[in-house]
Amino acid sequence: MKHFLNAAKLLFLDLASTLFFLVVYLLTHNTALAVGLGIAFGLVQIGSQLIRRRPVHAMEWLSLSLIIVAGIATLLTHDLRFVLFKPSVIYAIVGIVMLKRGWLNRYVPEIARTVAPDIATAVGYAWAGLMFVSAAVNAFVALTCSLETWAVVMPIYGIVSKVVVFVGGFAVLRMTVRRRLHAMPADQRDALLALDSGTATASP
Repeated sequence: MKHFLNAAKLLFLDLASTLFFLVVYLLTHNTALAVGLGIAFGLVQIGSQLIRRRPVHAMEWLSLSLIIVAGIATLLTHDLRFVLFKPSVIYAIVGIVMLKRGWLNRYVPEIARTVAPDIATAVGYAWAGLMFVSAAVNAFVALTCSLETWAVVMPIYGIVSKVVVFVGGFAVLRMTVRRRLHAMPADQRDALLALDSGTATASP
């Protein structure tokens, strides 16, 4: 579950750093200050993990590199959309990673992996699809809307879309497992339930 939570944290922090940059700009209308503080925000994120001796994943380094590159491009062109595009790049990369077949299986209970591995795989692809759609939505809003609109639309979209996919995927997986268990012979069903109960008891 750790890797899945790390990916979710990265997406949240990446959007947070972009929003931080945007809030500073809207309050000060100073591009250089907003870019500088945005880069500092990213450095603090990485630095805090290094100080606490926590591992810094490649995607986090990439996110920091992107905000530095996007910040420099913004200073050179005075176009804030370079920073607003950064989440699209992160979304697209995470989506590519999630295209790996069965990546979600390690995050679901053993009984679900046994009874409905195909559904877990499909839900994993749904997550990948959401990442690509999110990249496109972010790019569209950044290109066609005002900064204020982006600041309202993207956080709401980001939270709602992920909650919908999470809850929907969980519900489909749970209903499928229950239906398939019900259709099994009683002895096979009892054996699976006993195995799942034993695994849960053994887990820390």
